[in-house]
Amino acid sequence: MRRRFRRLGGPGNAAIAAVTALALCSGMWLLHDGAGTPAPPQPSAAQARSGTAGHRTTAPALPPSPPSRVRIPAIGVDAPLTGLGLTSTGSLDVPPAGRENLAGWYEAGTTPGETGTAIIAGHVDNADGPAVFYSLGALRKGARIEVARRDGGTAVFTVDAVEVYDARHFPDEKVYGAAPRPELRVITCGGGYSRTTGYRGNVVVYAHLTGGR
Repeated sequence: MRRRFRRLGGPGNAAIAAVTALALCSGMWLLHDGAGTPAPPQPSAAQARSGTAGHRTTAPALPPSPPSRVRIPAIGVDAPLTGLGLTSTGSLDVPPAGRENLAGWYEAGTTPGETGTAIIAGHVDNADGPAVFYSLGALRKGARIEVARRDGGTAVFTVDAVEVYDARHFPDEKVYGAAPRPELRVITCGGGYSRTTGYRGNVVVYAHLTGGR
């Protein structure tokens, strides 16, 4: 699902507006070894954003600092982060597929913990098996996401919603739009799967800053 980025207003989000690159979503492992292998878990309707989602207390914004690691204890994620830019065609670059326990963050945008919408993305699988965000669709509201920062601190986020979208109806503004408080999106591939085209959509986790240390 490579999509070009169009511009949105808001600090730290000048270039963000489209979806995760096709390289995240090819489903090479399922293509090679799909027989009898379970597909990644997908979020239930109960994990979708509700009218009260995100109204929990928000911690004060942190100063800008590049992140170094993401931890999601509920699904066993503990992974280093690499910076992601845009490709020559204007789509979000992706972490190397061969490094299954590596995620990336959009380094031209908001850093996790400062005011705005920070973006972290990672593969759901690769040719060898499950990758860093294979279980992202199993995450539930209220779960904790910790992002270690290069300034020595840790930004702690609470999950507000976990949703899945078909690529044809991906809500760019909702996912990538500017936010008045520190927010985080964690993105991987999901939705229906085709052995000819790979995954048909994306799983998106919405979270906001609730602490720091």
